[in-house]
Parts: sequence; C-alpha cells; structure tokens
Amino acid sequence: MANAIVKEAWTGRLGVILAVAGSAVGLGNFLRFPGLAAKYGSGAFMIAYFTSLLVLGISICWAEWTLGRYAGQKGFHSSPGIFHVLIRHPMGKFIGVLGVIIPVVIYMYYVYIEAWVAGYAYYFLFTDKLSLGGDVAAYKNFWVKFIGAHENGFLLSDGGEVIWFLLAVFILNFIIIYRGLAKGIEFFCRWAMPALVLLALVVLGRVLTLGTPNPDLPEQSLINGLGFMWNPGHVGEQLLNPELWLAAAGQIFFSLSVGFGVIITYASYLTDKDDVVLSGLTASAANEFCEVALGGMITVPAAFVFLGAAGLAGQGTFGLGFQVLPLVFSEMPVGWLFGGMFFFLLFLAAITSSLSMLQPGIAFLEEGLGLNRKQAVALLGLLTAIGCLFVVYFSKDIKALDTIDFWVGTVCIFLMATVIILYFGWIMGIERGWREAHKGAEIRIPGFFRFIIRYLSPLYLITIFALFVLFNVFGWNPQTGAFTPTSYVSDLVGEHPDEVARMSIALIVLIIAFFVILIGQAGKRWDGLAADQAKGGGP
Repeated sequence: MANAIVKEAWTGRLGVILAVAGSAVGLGNFLRFPGLAAKYGSGAFMIAYFTSLLVLGISICWAEWTLGRYAGQKGFHSSPGIFHVLIRHPMGKFIGVLGVIIPVVIYMYYVYIEAWVAGYAYYFLFTDKLSLGGDVAAYKNFWVKFIGAHENGFLLSDGGEVIWFLLAVFILNFIIIYRGLAKGIEFFCRWAMPALVLLALVVLGRVLTLGTPNPDLPEQSLINGLGFMWNPGHVGEQLLNPELWLAAAGQIFFSLSVGFGVIITYASYLTDKDDVVLSGLTASAANEFCEVALGGMITVPAAFVFLGAAGLAGQGTFGLGFQVLPLVFSEMPVGWLFGGMFFFLLFLAAITSSLSMLQPGIAFLEEGLGLNRKQAVALLGLLTAIGCLFVVYFSKDIKALDTIDFWVGTVCIFLMATVIILYFGWIMGIERGWREAHKGAEIRIPGFFRFIIRYLSPLYLITIFALFVLFNVFGWNPQTGAFTPTSYVSDLVGEHPDEVARMSIALIVLIIAFFVILIGQAGKRWDGLAADQAKGGGP
C-alpha cells in the first residue's frame, strides 16, 4: 500500500551506504569508544568488543535492513508503519513507537553535544580560549562553564556560550533534513563522510609521529600508547568481568545505530533489486574503520603519550573528549590546527548522525498523519526544540542529559534490538528471513549466521540485558551479593529523589504518550486507505 506523501528514494548504492555509515559514525566512534578502551586499558575489551560485533552488531544489522526493505515494499517507511506490516495485529503498530521515540529523544540531547563540538572547533581555530596550559582542571572548568554544567538555567551572561552554537547547529540540521532524503541527507553524507575520513587520517598521521615528546618520561611513548590499547594483559581475569561485556555490547549498539529505528527506516526506501547484505556489511565495516582504526588510534595513544596510563584512568567520554584531548593538542606543535581539525571532523560525524535521527520522525509524520514535508519538519522541529531546551535548561551536572540517555539511549535501544532479532529469527522465521535478505544480494550471508541469528544473538542479547539491569539499575555487587540501587533508580524512588531526574522521566513519558496517540490516529488512516484500496478506490 503506497501511502507515503513524498515518494522518496536513494539515488544509488553509494548514497545509501554513506548515509547509513554516516548515521553510525558519530561521537561514539571518536569519544565513547576511546573512553571505554582507556577505562579498561586492555586488549580484553577488544575481544569482548569484536565478539559483540559478530554476535549482535552484524546480525541485528542484517535483520534490520531486511525487515525495513520488506515493509518498504508495502509502502511504509516509519517504524510504526513497518511494524503495522510485520505484525498483523492492531497492537503491532504501537510496538513501532520505540523506533520513533528513540531517535527523536536522543536527538534532543545529541544536538546539544554536537554544539559542544562545534564550539571547540571554533575556539581552537579562531581564538586562544583553549590555550590553558598543562592543567587538566583548567580544561574541566572551561568545559563546565561553556556548557553551563555549573548551574541550571540559560546562562547567557555567565558562561553557557554553547547556546549560540546550539542554535546554529539546530537550524543547520533542519535545513538539511527539509531538503529530503536524496537532496538533503544523501547529498550531505556524500561529501561529509569522505571529508571526515580525510581529516581523521591527517590527525592520525600526526599522532603516529609523536614518538616520545618528553625524554624525561620514556615510558610515555607512542609505542607504549599503542600497546596500552591493544596488548591483551590479563585476558582471562578481565574477560570474567561482566561490566566489560556490558560496556562492549553497549558500544556496539551505540556505534552501529542498531536498534535505533534509523536503519529500518533507511532500508525501507530500497527495492527488492537493491542489495542489503553487502550494503549492510559495507556500512558496518566503514563504521568499524572509523571507530577502531581512526577514533581509537588517534585518541588513546595521543592521550597516553602526554598523560600516561594514570592520566587516562576514569576520564569517561566527556572527560577524555573535552578535558583531556584539548590539553593534548595544546602540547603539540601547531596544536591549534590539529585540535581544530579534530573537533571539526567530530562535528561532521555528529551532524551525519543527528540527521539520521530526524528522518524516522519525519517519515512517520508524513505517512501516518498525511503531512507534507514542510509541515512534518515544522512539527518535529517544535517538539525537538522543546526537549532540547529542557536538556539545556537543566544542564547542571548534565543531569537531564544523563537521565534521558540512560533510559532512552540505553534501555530502549536494548528493547528495540531484542524485538527486531526475535521477530526476524522466530516470527518471520529464519528461512523466510534468509530468503528476504538475499533478494538482490551480491554476496551470501555465511550459513553459520542462521544459528547465530536464531539462537545465539537472542540469548546473548537477553543475557547482556539482564546483567545490565542487575548492575546498572539494581546495583548488584557480585562479591557481596548485595543490591544497592544506582542513582538512576534512587533519583526517582529513593529517600532523596532528584527533581530534575523525575522531570526528565516525565518528559519521556509525555513524548511516548504523544506518539502513541498519533500512532492510534495513523492506524485509523492506514485502515481507511486499505479499505479504499480493497474497494478499488486506490490510495
């Protein structure tokens, strides 16, 4: 049933591969992945990471591409519409709400971080604000002040300059998305992705020539920095740590954009003649190259050379990206140039990802409510602006951002990925799914993936999710057997609840309720169009 208001399609295979790769390549590649690698400081993390890539990432990626293309042939391009096709039950379309709220809500805070990156690129290239000497604390204070994390409110006269960068990148995102799939997303990714890789290679080349900058600290050499990231260390002991596997699996989800609702939407614009097996594998490989060969190889060794292993420990994503790396670049010759280039490539990576987060919402508003492109962009712009202003206003200790990221950017993604892999392997059936995946395919999926997708992926996913809940929600200590609820729970129902955390959950619930109501209306519209078609009335 062809009911989308705007007939959109990719102009070619390269376009869709670059767009999907662009959706995956983002801040997670250049900040989150190096942060995790630095935290665990062992090749054991890489073993867990590549295991998760094989069992979860690639498997779910192929399933999502296949299901999206299959439903797209029925005329649906949004997650609710796709599940309306996949699950022939009145409740089916409501399962698809996850594929809308996840990218839309993540966009509300992701574009805020995107503005941080744009600001840092500007400050490196055109000012000396990030020339703060060799004190990490000075860079931390600058970051806290810049994003307004020291106090709630719109701090236009007391730090918080990020609001102006946020306004600029927010408008830029919607200008590009308004141009549509081919003229907007695909066009931008066609030049942004090659530019990103080129810039990353230049910065990587500089990092690999660092040698041993401080003769008094011969142990802080580039070779030792590479060894810090790749040497296995005490693999057996490390691999028994459940947190390692949780971190690795979470990074795969965040990095490949599986379970976001993005890939399933992008794939819905393909035809049966379009390959999804090779295209999905190519997009995943491009993402992994950017993450491991570029992001990890730039950030971890460079930080090790100037700060050592102790300086890397416990920095996390924001600490490493916005407090440690600026210091590293300030210590390099012509550091302002390489720092500016690095943060500009981060900006390109961020904007290709944030664009992909808007398309699922646009697709739903168009086909579900019958809105045209202009109306859909305006409505989604208003909704995301409200959410974004909420995150910015309650910026103290980035509490709102952290709370929303946990419950939507982690928990909901796990749920969405579980639905996709279970549907493909058990409801559609592995044999039928296999046939659908190979329509138009130029390569074949290795046969052992039948077992992985049907049995191993769901088991692995459910086990990881159970461990995630035990550790990160209920705070289980495996050594003592005690449960100490984490802040994500105690902030909501503890003796001293956090009002910002509670309001953040309330915002999530309101957005879910809003889209559930819209999906109900969309269902009536789809049923009406189907009845008209059955009577010969046409779409």
